[in-house]
Amino acid sequence: MEKPIRIGALISGTGSNLDAVVSACEAGRINGRVVFAGADTPGAAGLEKARKKGIPTFVVDYPDIIRTFKSDPDRLQLPADFDAGEIARKQAIANPENKDRLRVFLASRAIAEAELLEQMAAHPFDLLILAGFMRNLTPYFIDRVNTEPGRPKIMNIHPALLPAFPGTDGYGETFRYGCKVGGCTVHFIDYGEDSGPVIGQRCFTIEEDDTIESVKKKGLEQEWSLYPECIRYFAEGRMHVAKQTHTLKNGRLYQRSVVKIARK
Repeated sequence: MEKPIRIGALISGTGSNLDAVVSACEAGRINGRVVFAGADTPGAAGLEKARKKGIPTFVVDYPDIIRTFKSDPDRLQLPADFDAGEIARKQAIANPENKDRLRVFLASRAIAEAELLEQMAAHPFDLLILAGFMRNLTPYFIDRVNTEPGRPKIMNIHPALLPAFPGTDGYGETFRYGCKVGGCTVHFIDYGEDSGPVIGQRCFTIEEDDTIESVKKKGLEQEWSLYPECIRYFAEGRMHVAKQTHTLKNGRLYQRSVVKIARK
């Protein structure tokens, strides 16, 4: 049997997906354990749930950091290795229309992310899961977690069937668009918005009498099953990321990183 993996988690709210992962670990469906739960706000309800399970917790107060940086940036210290130009280039936003807004975004996030990294350093982990963590991660953070080329270790669950409806309101956008099928996606994080390699997906039918609330309920039920399953594949060493190239009809090459999952 593979060595049990250490799972770190970042949350913003109730932590229902974290609950599902912890339960799967306790039941032996995942060969691993959750070693910390971090949040971006002190009021995240999932923190208390984690504490009751004996899981170490911490908070990096993003709202306070952002407010402070906007009002008095000299009060906060940027990380010594912060390079705004490099980060902007990696996120393909090197020439934004509002450069001052970009500066505030990148600098305030780097300050918060440096604190995240410091807190996480006390709890070594093999996989970091975003379980409803409602903050964009910048290359500053991603590059300091994904230190082995070709071996990403930040996993996210998204409330839509990617690449459709990236962003924070996947179920809402799915419902308002009039889709007949909704779903959720587990993927690795990259520099884009919900654009990383897909690990797994689940779908459900949207009926005529469904509401946005019932669509979200159906989606969450799928999430609680799918996320532990994808983490189990990671724990079993059954997945790897590979480059896949296709030749289109016009002769152009289309290349993308995809996740391959080996059978047992």
